[in-house]
Amino acid sequence: MVTIKTKEDIAILREGGRRHAEILRVLSAMVKPGLPVIELENKAREMIDSRGDVASFLNFKPRGARRAYPAALCVSINDEVVHGIPNEGEKILKEGDIVSLDLGLTHKGLVTDSAVTVAVGKVAPELEKLIAATKEALMAGIKAAKGGKRVSDISRAIEMVGRRYGFGVIELLGGHGVGYSVHEEPCIPNYDDGDKGPVLKPGMVLAIEPQFNIGTKDVYLDDDDYTYRTADGLPSAHFEHTVVITKSGAEILTA
Repeated sequence: MVTIKTKEDIAILREGGRRHAEILRVLSAMVKPGLPVIELENKAREMIDSRGDVASFLNFKPRGARRAYPAALCVSINDEVVHGIPNEGEKILKEGDIVSLDLGLTHKGLVTDSAVTVAVGKVAPELEKLIAATKEALMAGIKAAKGGKRVSDISRAIEMVGRRYGFGVIELLGGHGVGYSVHEEPCIPNYDDGDKGPVLKPGMVLAIEPQFNIGTKDVYLDDDDYTYRTADGLPSAHFEHTVVITKSGAEILTA
């Protein structure tokens, strides 16, 4: 069921979103060649705990999952699309990598969700283009998210950017409602699947998150039960903001 958040809820989400954005800014600035990924996880936990908030992903068990997610932060490198686990096995960032940092934050019981993709040192021009296009698609999806429009308007705006740049637009994954829990209705595909989806109404809170691949749109779930990888082993990028729908547009809560 799609939920409408109250003014009080939105005020809490707005403050949580500010805290969320600050953490991602700090984590993004830490990214450099030679950095052990566990340091990003540790810093995320430290910043969340010091403010009295909760890491939404830590010990979260999605429907159908065999185990709970073991970390606060998702760190997905190169062909890892989403949900890369930072604290199982040693991972060290290398020059030329790209890395997605995806964080869920619970502030006063309400959840925000946001992600960025960061270049590690100097990366190939094609990867710079991939990062820029995925970020552009996020902003296009947000621009399309207005009261009275439909979920499909967001999906179509995202897909058009991916097609224009010639990247693989992932169909298996997408955005979702958020706020009272990590994943809520509605689902927000990153492509036009032919279903118009629900009408967007003021007070709806959405996590919009395009994911584009250099090559194929196809992905698969790794043996760790969480990490999605590109089927052809080529890099992927991911950006995400939590927004609240208003009559005139969408307010970004995690800006």
